[in-house]
Amino acid sequence: MAGINYPFNPIRSGLGVGIPVKRKVFISYHHDNDQYYYNEFSRIFSQSFEIFHDNSLDRAIDSTNSEYLNRKIREDYIIGSSITIVLCGSEAYKRRWIDWEIHATLYHKHGLLGIILPTCQQNFESKYLVPDRLVDNVNSGYARWILWTNDSNLLKLEIETAVKNSKSNAALIVNSSPKMKRSLS
Repeated sequence: MAGINYPFNPIRSGLGVGIPVKRKVFISYHHDNDQYYYNEFSRIFSQSFEIFHDNSLDRAIDSTNSEYLNRKIREDYIIGSSITIVLCGSEAYKRRWIDWEIHATLYHKHGLLGIILPTCQQNFESKYLVPDRLVDNVNSGYARWILWTNDSNLLKLEIETAVKNSKSNAALIVNSSPKMKRSLS
């Protein structure tokens, strides 16, 4: 189980010029625990971004074949977006669907941004407990992460920075660890 320290210094590089009107954003989150934050995210940012999510993949895709499920995630949910935002709440790091969605995002070399929710747990070293695959890619410099915010300008900047990273830093992707076989809770 990995963690990320906070604070960090977001890159301020003048990316505000030429931002697309509506960036297509895939949201990965633990439906049982973090639906409230998904709803808030949608309410606050739906004017700025085209937001879509998995519609609870475990019910939408009726199969136990993990390779088939992973292909469906890549083809039906991740393709069409330019970035995946992972809402990191209390148990996001334990969820196989979130791990699989991050894996598919990296497979397609899309942007990856973690948002630490107020409910995110910390370990004894005060590191936030977030999905290992996200930690690997934040540490490599490919992915980004921020604390939960209502600031549309900050979120746009972070999204554009993550998308820019995905186009120029694909060599930094860390996606070699095995996919989770089952959720940990």
